[in-house]
Amino acid sequence: MEQPGEQLGLDGMPRRLYTCTPSRLNTWLDCRRRYRFTYLDRPAPQKGPPWAHNSVGASVHNALAAWWREPYDRRTPVMAAVLLTNGWIREGFRDEQQSAAWLDRAREMVSSYVATLDPGDEPVGVERTVATRTSVIAVSGRVDRLDRRGDELVVVDYKTGRRPPTSDDARSSIALAVYAIASSRMMRRACRRVELHHLPTGTVAEWEHTDESLARHLRRAEDIATEAADADEAYRERVPRGAVPAPRREDAAETLAVPPEIDRLFPPEPGPICSWCDFRRHCPEGRAASPDRLPWDGLAETPVSPSYGQDGGEDRPAP
Repeated sequence: MEQPGEQLGLDGMPRRLYTCTPSRLNTWLDCRRRYRFTYLDRPAPQKGPPWAHNSVGASVHNALAAWWREPYDRRTPVMAAVLLTNGWIREGFRDEQQSAAWLDRAREMVSSYVATLDPGDEPVGVERTVATRTSVIAVSGRVDRLDRRGDELVVVDYKTGRRPPTSDDARSSIALAVYAIASSRMMRRACRRVELHHLPTGTVAEWEHTDESLARHLRRAEDIATEAADADEAYRERVPRGAVPAPRREDAAETLAVPPEIDRLFPPEPGPICSWCDFRRHCPEGRAASPDRLPWDGLAETPVSPSYGQDGGEDRPAP
């Protein structure tokens, strides 16, 4: 009997579109086991504690979005600092003292950044959801800001990590390219330029795409989606909905029970990124590959906080 939400496979019928966000595609590339934990296992395995660097990033993004929603005469650096303070997310910090210190730094970040903006230069969109589809995928995500520069649109993405992004980061980002394509199709206006605005340093990494380079990124997204869709179908065929038990809370080393062939379809990708994985407790290979990280380690002076999950804003809390 067909399970709810499943689709009968009929010969000659076109395959349904793979619905995704850029974060989902990037998760597949980063680690297929994390992809399975995030998008397929139900009930989903318990995540680790919130990360402090994510709290900083989400607080800053939300404050900047709220700043553009203020009336023109209230779009001041002081207002940006007030909005940041009112919406400050305290999760993941070592203690209140560390949270307060980073609140001060984040206030300076947003107030200095908006001081460089023209409050009258109204964006086309702020935290705008854009979407497009091809014969293979239906992809959507949230753009931090969409500007109009002359006759064209520009995708703007805010960054708060320690490492300033480069033009190569802007050039190689599938998420930014997809946002440019989707924005152009939805607004019926050319969009080839993508920018990464790094608030801690006030620098901008930019890239001007061509139609050919955007098409290459879209084909790449389709290739990734095809791989993930095949694995999704194999998972649904072998693991009935609700049949994967959540790990026992008292046994942090336990992994979810799945058929061996499913584990082979979704192998881990052990490496430095494992230190920052929300599902580290459920992955022996990940624990062996990288040292433990405390929730505030991404704010320390030496380690650089991870970039995964920050390329594209669709997984951030909505402002």
